[in-house]
Amino acid sequence: MPATTLLVDVGSTFTKAALIDDEGSLLARASVPTTVGPGRDVLHGITQVAGDLGSGTRAEVPDPLGGDRDRVLVCSSAGGGLRLAVVGYERQVTAEAGHRVGLSAGAKVVHVASGPMGVADVASLRAARPDVVLLVGGTDGGNSEVFLHNARRLARSRVGAPVVVAGNARAQDEAAALLESTGRRFLLAPNVLPRIGVVEPLGARTAIREVFLEHVIGGKGLSRGPRFAQLVRAATPDAVLGGVEVLAAVAGQDVMVVDVGGATTDVYSVLEPQGEDAGLRKQVVAPLWHARTVEGDLGMRWGAPGVVEAARAEGLLGEDTPTQQLTAWADRVLADHAHVPTNGTGRELDLRLAALAATIAARRHGRPGGPGEPPRPLADVGLLLGSGGVLRHASAQDARQVLDQVVADHGGGWRPPAQAKVGVDAAYLLLAAGLLAPLRPDLAAAVVAPLIAP
Repeated sequence: MPATTLLVDVGSTFTKAALIDDEGSLLARASVPTTVGPGRDVLHGITQVAGDLGSGTRAEVPDPLGGDRDRVLVCSSAGGGLRLAVVGYERQVTAEAGHRVGLSAGAKVVHVASGPMGVADVASLRAARPDVVLLVGGTDGGNSEVFLHNARRLARSRVGAPVVVAGNARAQDEAAALLESTGRRFLLAPNVLPRIGVVEPLGARTAIREVFLEHVIGGKGLSRGPRFAQLVRAATPDAVLGGVEVLAAVAGQDVMVVDVGGATTDVYSVLEPQGEDAGLRKQVVAPLWHARTVEGDLGMRWGAPGVVEAARAEGLLGEDTPTQQLTAWADRVLADHAHVPTNGTGRELDLRLAALAATIAARRHGRPGGPGEPPRPLADVGLLLGSGGVLRHASAQDARQVLDQVVADHGGGWRPPAQAKVGVDAAYLLLAAGLLAPLRPDLAAAVVAPLIAP
């Protein structure tokens, strides 16, 4: 039998898997409820989904409990995903840079602190329950006073999360010594803001991934043994962004992905800046051309009421929207996360909810980051993909209508794609490519090829 690779996403609700061969062809995919909770082990769900793939195809499925780790690649957002706190110098500069880096690393930013932290600031940080703290501050060779003050505060605090130190390069050794003196877990990374107007996220993103794998996955109580932590390669959003980067490189064009999930709606974009954007340095913190934004109030189940509330605030609930029905539907699916519409009215309301979530999330992703800043340059996006269960399980026509509303949104304070091809990643190919890219970039490129001409 040909060699195969098993790619698994352990989500908070469902564990999804895809099986590919060494030519990059998708052989099969399957999904089972995630086996998480008191007395349960997420490995059971992984082995179950592998068994389902084995019974549905003649190909050999790698054993998740076996010895070949490079044939079983896992990402995870179970247990609430990766919770990141950012501690910086001045909110509009280093704290904002750290915030953007955190989003690109697949983390949910749960707290941002700026300036020298006091007792109340440390208490607020601790109350946010971060999995990782990103400590930033100062350009290389610039001010280091606040950066070192905050390192000292973190070293003496009762915040137990590991710290990624990604500030002023000339002060990093001193910051590391402060953290080491109290036995704190930390990892050094290149400065995210080495010069004014330049954001370099890759080093910090890599460090956050390392800390996530080493300290976070094993500490969430998702599995009793070490095997799950050994299998996980990335937080799910980080893997998806990696897949979008692969897709943009193979397609040779700007790409945007709107992932409408149960709890959040995430938007990814990988852009090649042109014209004035290519030399953009007048902003203190330049935009990230490979970026992800997370809208924690927009989702199809946990975030459903937030979609209606945000749509009302955005002026998107017009006369053609059954607002009362939509509100009742949002309350219903919030109470029953596993509810699946069984009739035309339910499906129509679910798709309307999806269109609103996708449109609002795209607006927020594309709008200027602050006063005087330009919108994110999305007008030249050549490929717009939808993702998430609601779009994967919809008919091609229904999914297209949801995404068409995104590209037709000319009144939202952003620049929607003008000539984008539209499609849906129905087979988790972006996730698969993101997991494969660090090990097999050639295979990752082959995996995303079917998405280029949706």
